Order: sequence, then structure tokens, then C-alpha cells
Amino acid sequence: MFAGTASDVGKSFINTGFCRIFKQDGYHPAPFKAQNMSLNSYATPDGFEIGRAQAVQAEACGIPCSTDMNPVLLKPTSDKASQVVLLGKPVGNQSAYDYFMGNNKQELFKEAKAAYDRLYTQYNPIVMEGAGSISELNLKHRDITNMRMALHARADVYLVGDIDRGGLFASVYGTMALLPPEEKQLIKGIIINKFRGDARLFESGKTMLEDLCGVPVVGIIPYRKDIYVEEEDSVGLEHKHNQLASGKVNIAVVLLNRLSNFTDFNVLEQDGRVHLFYSNNPADIEKADIIIIPGSKNTIADLIDIKNNGVAKAIVQAHKSGKTVIGICGGYQIMGSSIEDPHHVEGTVESMPGLGILPIKTILTENKVTEQCRFYYKGNTTPCNGYEIHMGISTATGAESPLNKTITGNSDGYFLNQHCWGTYIHGILDNAVVIDDLLKAHTTQQSSAPFDYWAFKEAQYDKLAQHLREHVDIAYIYEQLKKKG
Repeated sequence: MFAGTASDVGKSFINTGFCRIFKQDGYHPAPFKAQNMSLNSYATPDGFEIGRAQAVQAEACGIPCSTDMNPVLLKPTSDKASQVVLLGKPVGNQSAYDYFMGNNKQELFKEAKAAYDRLYTQYNPIVMEGAGSISELNLKHRDITNMRMALHARADVYLVGDIDRGGLFASVYGTMALLPPEEKQLIKGIIINKFRGDARLFESGKTMLEDLCGVPVVGIIPYRKDIYVEEEDSVGLEHKHNQLASGKVNIAVVLLNRLSNFTDFNVLEQDGRVHLFYSNNPADIEKADIIIIPGSKNTIADLIDIKNNGVAKAIVQAHKSGKTVIGICGGYQIMGSSIEDPHHVEGTVESMPGLGILPIKTILTENKVTEQCRFYYKGNTTPCNGYEIHMGISTATGAESPLNKTITGNSDGYFLNQHCWGTYIHGILDNAVVIDDLLKAHTTQQSSAPFDYWAFKEAQYDKLAQHLREHVDIAYIYEQLKKKG
């Protein structure tokens, strides 16, 4: 297990790298995180939902993802509540207080242990990931992700600390000092992540940390910006390329408060013709060539927010001015004439007028669609790949004008004109035929060759594995594993 002194110390990054290392070395690894909290999810091949981080780690392992890799997923619907997804299907919404203080955690822990046990019979080794800090004393007895799960698995645990944020000694030593003996004995080493500068200057610090904690520092990993692995959380998106660029197609992704599945835009970011940025500034949005309204975990709440902050007006004005406006999943729903929530799936607001750009109306449903799909975009004969994760049915208020047809014969989305459409399909912009069609009205520059996102990701996993091999004592980690028999 790679556990952390805090959130965002790089556990997922290191986990992914070790998944690839074990695969390269001839083993058959699988990732596992008992409980994930993220709005960035993915549909498994058999039609269930897990956190995107574990789907990425499964890719690094070279295996299909499954719900056993992430049995519990929390998808925040507000600052104080989340949808609880158990083994790939939603089981209801709960406030943070009810979730952490209620009696259901024992049942969830039982399910998480069973999921781990099933994985353990199929794969070796299991590469486990912790969540946040492992020393939150007020929550430890209810925790189902960190050291209680490590004890169940008898896992070798490596504590990851982020030196870039400062306070490394206090965070690592404090974490170790707060662990009870049975948990402390599982800690086999410390990994220092995001190191900037010459690691030789930290030699004395390394020795001090080992003396304080009683375990070796097994890795000092330099900070790297040139290794691209999909991120688990949308933290910092507002700072991502938020200036307009001349000579490129400027694409604004509306920065919703509950934005989900921001990985929909990863391929666009790699396209040399494009400058993509995230913003909730109406002026920035109106200046963009293309505006994308992304997915949302609480569509009505985000719709209310963008009406209040002026973004909705900017989107409508841009549409009237002939700019390209498209919506994906929740963004597609927002573009319609109305959204109704008769079952209170998202909250107490039962109906809200949409932006009125697309002639569709949406009724939110209690049943959730989670499936991978192959489809034809705008009647094109090249099959495309994507996935659906949504609660709601959208229907045309007039004549139907579907954007896509799935291979199974179903219709998806609404095509208004070349500059305006919506879809329920996440990952639609991973397909070259869609990107080229989206950009053709804004640039005469042709892509030199279709961007092979799969090959790109495979290369990044290999690069990450090599980076870790160079800066972590892999032999020590194997030695500890072999002691377990």
C-alpha cells in the first residue's frame, strides 16, 4: 500500500507507476482502493462505475477494470453530501455526517474486504492506495481505506510525503508517531515525493528522518511535469492555461462547481491546434472560439450557479454570435429548455429552465446509466468509443435530430447545427473524427496524423515506471514482498 501524510501527495501517481513496474517485471498486478471520493469516474466493461484513478491503474497493469478495484465510490453532490456508489451502483445520497457517523460503515468495510479478497485470488501483487492522511485520529475507527484495510491485507505500507508543500519532517514523523504499534509495524519505508533540486543536498535530512521514524527512506522522487498521467481530482483546473492564445483555436471549458469527468478534454489538450482553458469568467468565455459545458454531478445546482454568476448569459450570447457551443452529459442537459427532478435525485428544486439553446427537455431519473459504448458520430462510418454515466432522460421537444447512433442502434444527443450539439457520451472527444469535425470551422490546419491516445498513455506509464526505478529502491521493495512468502 502507498499511504499518505495528506491528500495530494502523489499516492495515485506512485501507485500507477508501480502497477506498470510489476507488469513489466512479469507479475500480474491489480490496483485497489477501498473507498474513493471523486467526481471523475469511469464505466467498467460490464457496465458499472468506479473511480477513474483505479481505471487508469488497471490500464497500467494491462487488465480490464472492475468494481472490486474500487468497491466504494463517493461522488460529492454538494459541500456536505455525496452519492454513495457500492460495487458500481448507487445506493443513495448521504450527508458527510451520516456517512462517517452512521452504522453503515461496518457493512461497507465488509464489502471492501470481500472485494479485496476476490482480487487477491486472481492477481499478484495487489497495489493498494490509501486516501488522504492515515493519521486522522477522529476518523480512524471508521476508516475503511487506510490502515484498517492494510491490516486486513497484511500489506507492506510505504508512507508518501510531499516535500514540495513544506513541513515534511513534521508530517512524516507526526504520522508515524500517531500510529498504534500494530499499524506502525506495517510501515516498511518512506517515500519523499515532488523533490526539486539536487537530492544530494538532502542526504543529512534523509538520515535524520530515518533516525526519527525508525524506517528507511526508500525513495526521493524528483518533481516531473513531463510525465502525463490522468489526475484523480479537478483541483487547480482554474489555473490551467487560462490566458487566450493567438494562432490557435481557443476552447473554454466552463468551470462548474461540481464539474465531473474533466478527463473528457485530455486529448484536446494534446492537439497542437488547440489552446484549452477552464473558466467561470463570462468575459473569457465570450472570447473563446469554442465553449464546452462539461459534465456535472449536480446539474440543477450548477445551472443555478452559472445563471447567478453571468456565465449562462455569456454562453447564450456566444451561441447567438455564431460561436461553437457543445455540451457533454450534464452540460447537454443544461443546454436544453428545462430540467425536472420529480424524484429529488439532486435536491429539493424540482424544475429549472435550462439555457434554451437545444430543443430538448430532461427528466432526472432514479436509475443510473453506466456503460461503455461504440457509436457513429454524425453518420460517419468510422466507429467511435466512449462511455455513459448519467441519471436522466433527455427528449426532443420537436423533431428528433440525434448526434450519434450507437452500434446497438440507439440514438444519442441532439445535433442543432455545425456549431451546436450535445451528447451523453463521455470520451466523445477522444475520437479523432469528432475533434477534426469540431475544429474545422475554426482552423484550416489539418492534423498531421490522428492522435493515438492509447499509445500516448502507454508511453507515459512506461516513462513513469522508469522514473520510479531510477529514484526508488525497487530491490528493497521486492525483498520485503518476498519475506511475506
